[in-house]
Amino acid sequence: VVAGGASGSGVFRGGGGGAGGFREGKNSGDPYTASPLNAPAGLTLTATTYPITVGAGGAKVTGQGAQGANSVFSTITSAGGGRGGIYDGANPTYTPYSRCSSPRGFDGGSGGGGAGTNPSPNNNGGAGNTPPVSPPQGQPGGAGSQTAQQSGGGGGGAGGAGAGGATPGNPGGAGVTSSITASPTAYAGGGGGGGYCSGGAGCGGSSIGGSGGCGASNSPGNDAAANTGSGGGGSGGTPTNSTGGGGGSGVVIIRYKYQN
Repeated sequence: VVAGGASGSGVFRGGGGGAGGFREGKNSGDPYTASPLNAPAGLTLTATTYPITVGAGGAKVTGQGAQGANSVFSTITSAGGGRGGIYDGANPTYTPYSRCSSPRGFDGGSGGGGAGTNPSPNNNGGAGNTPPVSPPQGQPGGAGSQTAQQSGGGGGGAGGAGAGGATPGNPGGAGVTSSITASPTAYAGGGGGGGYCSGGAGCGGSSIGGSGGCGASNSPGNDAAANTGSGGGGSGGTPTNSTGGGGGSGVVIIRYKYQN
């Protein structure tokens, strides 16, 4: 059960979006390789109707990113990813984009990356595994750098925290791989932070999170892969070209065995 990933944030060096929460329960006798986050127990189900919610990814927006939506099956709820932080800017030019915004990444299944600022009192990444479950459904986002060449922090992934503090660019956290569909597939990678780009922007986690945009080319963040619950990349662009990448939609996969 993978929740929707958050979108990355815009306006200069936006934080990458956090991946949606990842939760898996595998029956010990099932012949496939589960992720490292296996519960490890399946659910015993009766022949009835079950409501299923597949969480949407956070939409591409100008300004601060959007949270991912929860995914639900039966008693399992995975939390949507936390959106990235945004440069709150004392410069009046940024005011339309900074109202009700925060340089700190937001909490979620995995946390969003903090904004690249120069300087900021609080541009840490958001917390992952919120609300807490065991095994953890996600990891925290990375902090944005506080140098003249700012870089947004990478969004957290299910398998690793987002990178933070680097000048060239902060990659998103790694996802995790499960073979529940009979083929090894990666899910829930964090979005890369937007970069000043003297050395490049942040890559998306596990190549499924969206990579960050580059300030040198005034580019927006890139979208996460669909149906993976991954986070979108933060923007490297100016306030006139400051769209963060969209988060990937979540997925609910049920593998079941019929018994008399």
